[in-house]
Amino acid sequence: MSSLPGLSLTASGTIPQELLELPWHLPLVQWPQEVLAALPRGISRHIVRFAYLGGSIIAIKETSERAARHEYRMLRQLGKLGAPCVKPVAEVTGRTTDEGAELSPALVTRHLRFSLPYRAVFTHMMRKETLTRLIDAQALLMVELHLLGFYWGDVSLSNTLFRRDAGNFKAYLVDAETGELHPSLSAGQREYDLEVAQINIAGELMDLMEGGFVDEDVDAVATSGQFIDAYRGLWQQLTGDTTFKPGQQWLIEERIRRLNELGFDVEEYDIRSASDQGHLLLRPKVVDPGHHSRRLMELTGLDVQENQARRLLGAIDAYRAATDPHGDEAVAAHMWTQQVFQPMIAKIPRELRDKLEPAEIMHQLLDYRWRLSERRGHDVPMEEALPSFIDEELRGYRDEAVLMVDPPTDVVRQLELPTSSAPTESPDDDQDASAWYS
Repeated sequence: MSSLPGLSLTASGTIPQELLELPWHLPLVQWPQEVLAALPRGISRHIVRFAYLGGSIIAIKETSERAARHEYRMLRQLGKLGAPCVKPVAEVTGRTTDEGAELSPALVTRHLRFSLPYRAVFTHMMRKETLTRLIDAQALLMVELHLLGFYWGDVSLSNTLFRRDAGNFKAYLVDAETGELHPSLSAGQREYDLEVAQINIAGELMDLMEGGFVDEDVDAVATSGQFIDAYRGLWQQLTGDTTFKPGQQWLIEERIRRLNELGFDVEEYDIRSASDQGHLLLRPKVVDPGHHSRRLMELTGLDVQENQARRLLGAIDAYRAATDPHGDEAVAAHMWTQQVFQPMIAKIPRELRDKLEPAEIMHQLLDYRWRLSERRGHDVPMEEALPSFIDEELRGYRDEAVLMVDPPTDVVRQLELPTSSAPTESPDDDQDASAWYS
């Protein structure tokens, strides 16, 4: 710190010593390879790098002082509200070179393990069905943020990270530079976000189609329209009215159960008289995502994503039915964790454990066991299915939490996709090549 007297770091809690020792006197493009982590980066109008910080990895983005301060505070506020977004570490200002030349301020965020930018997800040809799941995840993210009163202002796949979630995707906000938090959003604010999203997503998909990374039968404009439909459907389910008569109380339970199935808890709801005589209107007032993940956490202590939790809860129910159908659910969950989940994960070879998250490995193993049982015509025990699952499937997955070696030149050329989005890093930067590291 003494060698950089003008440097200023704003962070919550104690500032790690390793953060102070990074080469802040150099532009990001000149940072030495020994401090950098070769993880996939998405399209950005800013210079972005990943660096080691103790036993973790951070993302560093050079930007303006005003933008860094705004985004740092916005991400902190969103984190406190439980929004799916990256965690801010610090904003760094007052950077200068050894010669005294000013350098751009930087925003530092925690790397979201097992996450990928959308261009890395599309490294291999993506089928139409998989693209639909990606678009649905983006729509759910936007609904969750809008429910919190967050106006995004620059909705796009480029500003999102994706993690696998039991055959689907979970989307996370990675860029809050243009965002604003309000007590609630007006219909106009939500519609503007939708309009921006539709334009950006269509453009990003056109870029991918030009590079041959999406099925030929995909219509970029129609797919961006699917995003709008998915958003509107979710928004109606979460905030729309249900009409019922005083004697139809079961409709309230049905509505709440349907929201639970979507992964939301209803903390409050409002019942009022409708214009039709004798009818009432039910409208959820406070909905909170993470219904299944919270339930799994209470039962097992496992902290996983929503669809993964839904799948593991199903596995626990099946285990309970097979071992003690009338037994206590909490006891069955504990026994399943001790006798099934932990032993199976412990048997995964150490060099393969960074392929996928443990909960995702278990989901894939359950799927594989089901297919294997179907082929053989009888139930295959987990212990018997595990070795062939490791050899036939897990080894083929991309390492989504570890560093990879530099790709061959011909692979780099294949990944140099055109883009119509905002300005990106300079052409000699390794940004496009980094999509291969998935």
